[in-house]
Amino acid sequence: MRAALEAFLTELGSIRRASPHTLSAYRRDITRVLDLAAGESRTVAPGAWTRELLERAMRELYRAGNSSATTARALAAWRSFSKYCVRRGILEQDPARSLAFPRLGRRLPRTLPSIELGEALDRLNGADKISLRDRAMLELAYSSGLRLSELVGLDHADVSAGARLVRVRGKGRRERVVPVGEGAFAALERWCSCCEREMPAARGARALFPNARGERLSGRTFQRIVARRLAGIAAGLGVTPHALRHSFASHLLDRGADLRAIQELLGHSSLATTQIYTHVSRARLRKAYAQAHPRA
Repeated sequence: MRAALEAFLTELGSIRRASPHTLSAYRRDITRVLDLAAGESRTVAPGAWTRELLERAMRELYRAGNSSATTARALAAWRSFSKYCVRRGILEQDPARSLAFPRLGRRLPRTLPSIELGEALDRLNGADKISLRDRAMLELAYSSGLRLSELVGLDHADVSAGARLVRVRGKGRRERVVPVGEGAFAALERWCSCCEREMPAARGARALFPNARGERLSGRTFQRIVARRLAGIAAGLGVTPHALRHSFASHLLDRGADLRAIQELLGHSSLATTQIYTHVSRARLRKAYAQAHPRA
């Protein structure tokens, strides 16, 4: 079964074009079950991949304090792997097929106040190369609604200076082109000028946002940049890269942007994913109504 897992992940990456993040999560979730089945041994026979084993693995996840979302993601990985094994003749039947997904509570995306966010970005006016890089990244993340992986994956060649557009490689390696706002493009130009003057040629020189060694900046590093640079926003509750993406979509919708256009900008394959932002706007409308109407 471990050999089957390697073949499954290869197919997932090469044919179905899954992202490295997805492949890592699937490997972790499936390996956890195989280790549970193996016990002292490393070998896991196909007959050990049973419904009882998967139910036991689910209980272990809950006992460890994992959320319903984490358990649902693990079950999705197990189901996908089980279907692969049935299709390849490794298993006679799919033991994961009848397992029910845990009920997920609908959590509205967290957004940041537009005025406060704008003021925080304007305060990032340092002239050293690290400050220029950080502001360009933060401005671009908010201006174009990029995912964390999309932002750190950008190369210099992805920026179209004349058209003020950036080419983005999203989930499933799908590409899209998104506009860059005036403030973000100005920050980006300052950063690119600094790169031409100061950044040495290095292994990651083609990356738009390299680290101090010239290699591509990691997602974890950008998370720390967001937390440090925007620490004072949202009552000190902490800001994440994804909050910038949520704010991008919500602020567009608040100002009358079409939901289909927002879907295209975000790179969502389904409009249903984008529709969660309509709930955010309705919540704001109810709050404004309650505060302003004399008989609310």
